[in-house]
Amino acid sequence: MRTARRILVALGLLPVWAPAAHASPCALRRVSGVIETVRAFVVQQITQAPDKPKPSTLEPAPAGGASVDLSDLSRPEVIERALRSALPAPGPDSRVTVPNGQARLGEFTIGSAETLTGHLLVIKGDANVYGHLLGNLVTLDGDVRVHRGAVVSGDILALHGDVRDEGGEIGGEVRTLSVPMTPAGSGDALSPLALVGRSVAGAVGVFLTMLALGVGLVTFARPNLEVVSDTVSHSFGRSFVTGLIGQILILPTFGMLVVGLVLSVAGILLLPFAVVVYGLLAILGVVGGYLAVAHAIGETYTRRRMAQGAALVSPNSYRYVGVGLVGLFVLWAAWALFGWVPVAGEIVRGAAVLVTWLLATVGFGAALLSRAGVRESFAGRLIPPEALTDEYLWATPQFGVPAVRRPEAGPGTRPGTRHDPGR
Repeated sequence: MRTARRILVALGLLPVWAPAAHASPCALRRVSGVIETVRAFVVQQITQAPDKPKPSTLEPAPAGGASVDLSDLSRPEVIERALRSALPAPGPDSRVTVPNGQARLGEFTIGSAETLTGHLLVIKGDANVYGHLLGNLVTLDGDVRVHRGAVVSGDILALHGDVRDEGGEIGGEVRTLSVPMTPAGSGDALSPLALVGRSVAGAVGVFLTMLALGVGLVTFARPNLEVVSDTVSHSFGRSFVTGLIGQILILPTFGMLVVGLVLSVAGILLLPFAVVVYGLLAILGVVGGYLAVAHAIGETYTRRRMAQGAALVSPNSYRYVGVGLVGLFVLWAAWALFGWVPVAGEIVRGAAVLVTWLLATVGFGAALLSRAGVRESFAGRLIPPEALTDEYLWATPQFGVPAVRRPEAGPGTRPGTRHDPGR
């Protein structure tokens, strides 16, 4: 070690001695280059380089146990189901047999000078191919990389991985499967009772959400809601036609709004706010109109019961919206209970979707006609206000006049003559 250091010091001093020898510049450059090369070699020999990590070779999965055939890779889901069943928890003690091939656990590499005959299964690792593989290649939870100069004569299948062709040659087809499969027999199919429970939970969640929105709408915008509800009751057909046209024109109107704002300097700054406001208004029109339909249904039902003599406590808009939503969700409740039936469930769901769309269209049209409850022309408000109450259902001949018994005709009164008790 001391000798090497002395040599290094001497070599380092040589460039200082060389000019003193009055040599030519060209010769000095050559000598300096040789000296630098020798010194670099000596430094490399003296300095201890850090230890490089050694490549680890993983042993193949032991043969025996379940058998997985890799000769046909046209059905990736079947192969993955077989592998998941044979290897629920891949590890060093796992056993799987590949007919006419072998299985490897962990990352596996085929060298550039190697030729592997038969199918290859790589589990929980990447497969790097530099040489030749005469067979199919399958990876489970790993990627496949076919490098330049590599040859894979068969098909390649990557289960939950990617296949990267970096200049190699693949003789067969390349397939990938990204959706995880559940092992067979694990009970992934839900029972009818579980399906009913999930559907009922979803329907109840939507109902409670709509009920909360209805309560908020009644609390903060009760007059507007009542006007839209009256528009639904008195102009049902016109509301449906208006709502249908509004659905058709909602996207073109949005496009015209965006174009109009873009063409102006100030409009570009207002564009994000206009887009948000337009979307909120559209959602409010549909949801508010649907709640107005529920209000109209609940009000009609409640007034008919009152006309039949039923004593109801506090018949107000909160009650109307709640009763109407219960009526609107009857079809969805039927679907939640019988949706698991193959044919009947689809029919009930189709009917529920159709009825919901129809009533939402009517509510949206009523909201447009009434200008969100501001305009009362289509709400029947042009007739006396008393006609919009339940007084017309009672035995009252005139508004505001209590009902009395008609006087009976006296013995000397001719038929058709009014009797005046004041005479």
